[in-house]
Amino acid sequence: MSFQRDQEVLRMRVRFLNFQDAFAFMSDVARLAEHHDHHPDWRNVYNLVDITLTTHDAGNQVTEKDLRLAADIEELASLQKAEVLPLEA
Repeated sequence: MSFQRDQEVLRMRVRFLNFQDAFAFMSDVARLAEHHDHHPDWRNVYNLVDITLTTHDAGNQVTEKDLRLAADIEELASLQKAEVLPLEA
């Protein structure tokens, strides 16, 4: 799994060739999030996208909603040839 569990959240950092590719990925993730009715916390700086998943309605814990969305995001990142980076300590 590209997402890493950090306490009660799932986190992933991906790098793209440029800002446009990163933004296109975020747009695709937004469509996935709407389909899942579950939305990530995220941050974008140039070609990097940091994604955090947790279920706020469940007391900020990782639930099946997070795991299902994470799996779809990972597949999308793979298809778009994103480089998954290690998380900073």
